[in-house]
Amino acid sequence: MSPLAGLRVLSGFIVFWALLFGALAPVQAQKPQVFQLNLHRTPEALYLSGRMEIFPDQEVEEALLKSVPLYFVWQVDVYRERWYWTDRRVASVTRTLRLAYQPLTRRWRVSLSNDAAVNAGGAGLQYALHQNYDSLADALAGVARVTRWKIADAARLPTDQDHRVEFAFRLDLSLLPRPFQIGLGNQPGWTIEVRDQILVPNRVEPERAPAPASELEAAEVPASASAGVESPAPAR
Repeated sequence: MSPLAGLRVLSGFIVFWALLFGALAPVQAQKPQVFQLNLHRTPEALYLSGRMEIFPDQEVEEALLKSVPLYFVWQVDVYRERWYWTDRRVASVTRTLRLAYQPLTRRWRVSLSNDAAVNAGGAGLQYALHQNYDSLADALAGVARVTRWKIADAARLPTDQDHRVEFAFRLDLSLLPRPFQIGLGNQPGWTIEVRDQILVPNRVEPERAPAPASELEAAEVPASASAGVESPAPAR
């Protein structure tokens, strides 16, 4: 083989492996420009309120317009910090919201599920509340906003110990119909995920009248809450 031919073969291998590793590399999600997360601790419970702005890419909107539903998952874990051992998880709550377009009415529907998204297909989830919107922007705002969501009972959070909340919001691709799941994990437009953490205030504030909120914002999801048994934090 001539030196020129050898260089061509070597160049071909370099290009092949570069494309392969590029396809396998995980896509990094960007944090929304508007992102707020607040905790309110009362004598009865710990509540979370938050909102963000999400703007799906055109390919995601096209899938919605073709009646492909999207599933957004809110996940919150509360940990008790321990200097002598790994932190202990004392509460965990999940809520799943289904966003779908209704061609007949030309409206958008957001449905709140009572079931955790773990080990459940999108079609198998059962929904307790539904809310309709006239535009996609309004529906997305409803999906990406929560008000006074109860995430832990006060009895599980002693004021003389430090706690923190680990928060995650994501578009759950595993709940999409199977044909749409192939290859979506490496497409930036389909990667919508936000993670953050915040310390739980030790100060207990008196209960106050909540601001007006939609049913989806104020609804609790008891079926997906698991705060009865403490568990150690996963290794990080």
